[in-house]
Amino acid sequence: MSSIDQYVHAATRANTRKAYQAAVQHFEHEWGGFLPATADSVARYLVDHARTHSLNTLRQRLAGLAAWHLDQGFPDPTKAPHVKKVLKGIAELHPVVEKRARPIQLVQLTAIVSHLDQQIARQDVHRLPLQLLRNKALMLIGFWRAFRSDELARLNAKHIQAVPGSGMEIYLPRTKGDRSGQGRYFKAPALKQLCPVEAYLEWINAAEITQGPVFRGVNRWGQLADDALHPSSIIAIVRSCCQKAGIEGSDAFSSHSLRRGFANWANDQRWDTKSLMEYVGWRDVHSAMRYIDAPDPFARLRMNHESSDAEAPANHSNPSETDLPRRTRI
Repeated sequence: MSSIDQYVHAATRANTRKAYQAAVQHFEHEWGGFLPATADSVARYLVDHARTHSLNTLRQRLAGLAAWHLDQGFPDPTKAPHVKKVLKGIAELHPVVEKRARPIQLVQLTAIVSHLDQQIARQDVHRLPLQLLRNKALMLIGFWRAFRSDELARLNAKHIQAVPGSGMEIYLPRTKGDRSGQGRYFKAPALKQLCPVEAYLEWINAAEITQGPVFRGVNRWGQLADDALHPSSIIAIVRSCCQKAGIEGSDAFSSHSLRRGFANWANDQRWDTKSLMEYVGWRDVHSAMRYIDAPDPFARLRMNHESSDAEAPANHSNPSETDLPRRTRI
């Protein structure tokens, strides 16, 4: 590989390259398409998979095909008006409800950390509870910094400065929204309870990590791996922590549950949208709103109704117009 090819290769993330390669493989070998493709063949490919693939999957496949054509110097057939109309039609005829990770609420995070602390206290004094300390640090940093799973996996000890009782500064050379490639600094608070700084220091001191990945695998004998956790492993850790803490529906949680949980907490604390977007790293309001659960406009009405039912005799008459709110903001 030449020096130019090496830098061009490094410009695209490994996961993105794998996704693009899978898209080309699916189009060419599994569907039987020919490359370079025509706009008509791409449109037929979309139609043949409209009922079996989600819209996001189809868009990802188009991105992979587009990248192949541009890399090979061919015109991009995925940008043809005909292809765009077919994709729009699929979205209209086969709408899919977006699956979102269940947010971890602060009370649930408290239960998780409390359970981990209990397990840490019960450990044999001759054996360090490395896995428990790692999970505690991962959950708290993931929540208070609203990190994605790949960002947690890429945390490096040499890029983190932590001061007990003060806070911590985290540098990530690459983030999803960093188009300039300059990296970004993140700050995390030192708290009296559920402190990410204290949990981080306890973990790296126990594991004797001075450089390299922060979050690594720990085997059953308490031996620390050299490589970072894979992002998919972090999803399993989050679900396991929720399940062991007795939180129902643990399968609905993922690494994004920490990000969504913080966003909802900050919204409940009346953070303004601009401050929340800057803290989390969202580029537009639409991205932010996808993570925040809108308040139920009828919650207070139901509470008042239930309260009055408990105090007054049952009334089986039809509700009058005055029983409903005159104006409800949604």
